Amino acid sequence: MPSDVFTHPWLGGLFGDDRIAELLSAEASLANMLRVEAAFARAQGTAGAIDKDLAEAAASGIAACEIAPPELFTGTARDGVPVPALVELLKARLPEELHAAIHTGLTSQDVVDTALVLTLVPVLAELQSRLTALIEALEALDHRFGARRLMGRTRMQAALPIVASARIAAWRDPLLRHQTRLEELKPRVLVLQLGGAAGDRAAFGEKGPEISASMAAMLELLDSRGSWHTGRDGIAELAGWLSLVSGTLGKIGQDIALMAQQGIDDITLSGGGGSSAMPHKKNPVQAELLVALARFNAVQLSGLHLALNHEQERSGAAWALEWMLLPQMMMATARTLTVGRELCLSVTRLGH
Repeated sequence: MPSDVFTHPWLGGLFGDDRIAELLSAEASLANMLRVEAAFARAQGTAGAIDKDLAEAAASGIAACEIAPPELFTGTARDGVPVPALVELLKARLPEELHAAIHTGLTSQDVVDTALVLTLVPVLAELQSRLTALIEALEALDHRFGARRLMGRTRMQAALPIVASARIAAWRDPLLRHQTRLEELKPRVLVLQLGGAAGDRAAFGEKGPEISASMAAMLELLDSRGSWHTGRDGIAELAGWLSLVSGTLGKIGQDIALMAQQGIDDITLSGGGGSSAMPHKKNPVQAELLVALARFNAVQLSGLHLALNHEQERSGAAWALEWMLLPQMMMATARTLTVGRELCLSVTRLGH
């Protein structure tokens, strides 16, 4: 039985997100690692580091090679990364005359990190699309109910009357800023990783910049002047953005749960969760879920900040911590965006 709530047989119905799970799957990650290996072979040929025909043959062979994720299980347990086992399999299945063009000069971190970035491209596009859809749903709420009256509350006590539009703006405006933040962080995150064994590109000699530029162009990523093997600020910044988005949705969920309380009755939602003991109840399950996911991401963010501590030229421990935490943060954020929009669409009355 899966141990995390996102893929659990029944908890997954509350927390899961099939689309993001597909984008983050082992199959997708493996396909991206093969893309990196193939692009590196071609880039060596383009730069004249190896024979161009050899490079093309190797790249085509890598791209066509069929490897199943379970084949990397034992090797990853042994080596701490999947790439040595992947390279072994590639060389076992491709002609020996191509071996010189396979992985030579690369390091496992180049493959894993660049494959991660390739995975992030469609994930961030999906999150961006959902964020836009949520903002549109909030704008529709404002159009329908913005002129209605609410009691403004400070420190959870009645303060002064406000219009619903003021509260909706407090929900929507941070999301608009998150849209801008996402565009600003992409150039610091969607970047090729190419450093070689110690991160200094020494194995590529004077061909390093050309190989890097060629790979980046093939993979449609930004090139980097050097490796970011230990410079994990881009990953941490992305994690911060994920937590900001889910945190904003948590505020929306908390407000709606309070507004839906009997005796307050500032909002009416269609649907709602049932109680096994009290059939008269309609629990604000989606609003509560937004709060839970916001708190979850806030906790994971501290772990990603701990993963900034990569000792010397590479860390196994800090790197592995990213693998454990970042996918779950992406799953949680994607779910909040979907649930947030569904919650907006379920509002049948807001204000008085």
